[in-house]
Amino acid sequence: MTTKDIVYIALFAALTAALGLMPPVHFAGAALPPISAQSLGVMLAGGVLGAKRGGYALLLFIALVAIGLPLLSGGRGGFGALIGTSGGFLLAWPLCAALIGYLIEKDRDATALKMGMYVALGGIALMYTAGIPWMAFVGKLGLSKSLTIMVAYIPGDLIKVVLATVIARGLRRAYPSL
Repeated sequence: MTTKDIVYIALFAALTAALGLMPPVHFAGAALPPISAQSLGVMLAGGVLGAKRGGYALLLFIALVAIGLPLLSGGRGGFGALIGTSGGFLLAWPLCAALIGYLIEKDRDATALKMGMYVALGGIALMYTAGIPWMAFVGKLGLSKSLTIMVAYIPGDLIKVVLATVIARGLRRAYPSL
């Protein structure tokens, strides 16, 4: 791993932390996952950095949260934040970024629509697949109620997919050696 790789990894971990400064929206209840901009950081890390560096960026971010830094939206941090109802979503972030990066690396000539589908697959489908069962178990909500709750998050996540796709495509075109 080069110095450049380490800088990009740290940069996207910091970007994800900075996106947490936007106040979270708690419409489904304070104990449930807040709506935050941080999943945009996950999508961008994978879309811009690729599988390895994107995954490492989010792994670094999760490690910093685990040791207690208040980097999550609303100033949350610590191991308790990772084992709460949001934990499944958060712990999936490195895998989500890696999947997005892997799919985009395999199809470098993907159209905007195809790239958006890759971002949605990692940034929504995989994240929800990991997070919803965790939320159902930890929150004692049941799977059907957890699924029903998460439907409200989909429009915002689709907006993030569009933003991440536009930004990642632009950066990849402007800096092909990134």
